[in-house]
Amino acid sequence: MPELPEVETVKCGLQAVLEGRTLNRVIARRTDLRFPLPDGFGQMLSGHKVVAVARRAKYLLLHMDNAVVLIWHLGMSGRVRIFTTPPPPEERHDHIIFETDHGVTIRFNDTRRFGFMDLCDEAALADHAMIAKLGPEPLDPTFDAAALAGRLKGRKTPIKAALLDQTVVAGLGNIYVSECLFHAGISPRRSAHTVQGGRCEKLIVAIRQVLNAAIAAGGSSLRDHRQTSGELGYFQHQFVVYDKAGQPCKGCDCQGGSIEQIVQSGRSTYFCPRRQT
Repeated sequence: MPELPEVETVKCGLQAVLEGRTLNRVIARRTDLRFPLPDGFGQMLSGHKVVAVARRAKYLLLHMDNAVVLIWHLGMSGRVRIFTTPPPPEERHDHIIFETDHGVTIRFNDTRRFGFMDLCDEAALADHAMIAKLGPEPLDPTFDAAALAGRLKGRKTPIKAALLDQTVVAGLGNIYVSECLFHAGISPRRSAHTVQGGRCEKLIVAIRQVLNAAIAAGGSSLRDHRQTSGELGYFQHQFVVYDKAGQPCKGCDCQGGSIEQIVQSGRSTYFCPRRQT
């Protein structure tokens, strides 16, 4: 599933062609994705200007000039393509199509239909079921070591599970949590409540460095993710632990050790047991 860097990459692509533009047409080729589309979905958006394109956790947010917000989740296989010239023929799973007053076509292709779109009044966005319980953004300057320590205090779950909890911190997923914990030197098995002080300082630095590097690389393309241009993301070439079980540990002095794989809460975790304590 796309994580924060992949969604941020898509957001930046959409900002360039949507902000300040009017949606001439919004075409829904089917009435449902993961959930049914809202009644009047196309009519609520067509003819209105996109005021801002934002991201909250793993959600895209299109703020419209009629005080409506489009909440958009890419799901497991969702891809967004932007065409600034006449587009090629539609593909089988191009389910939602946006056409702007500037001649741009945007297509949302979702083979497995795990993505969704919903509409919400601007004033009610903070209370929307998908938004209300989200934790802070990991790249927000106010989310520092003290803030993270406070959210981990008293939590007896492994730190890996705590960081995947979207109410603790929003937008992190399995790939980037594994990478961040490696760079911070923290074992994914460590109880979350013990990640305080210096450990929290190292973890905040690692989170920011890993996420910013991934965004700069256009995200990670393992199966479905593509940038809005159709290009792959490239951060998978910078992985140090994720999906590298049995390979030598790079960048540390663990003297010939290798990356190990364990399962936590049904998800694969990759780490160096010598470096990460």
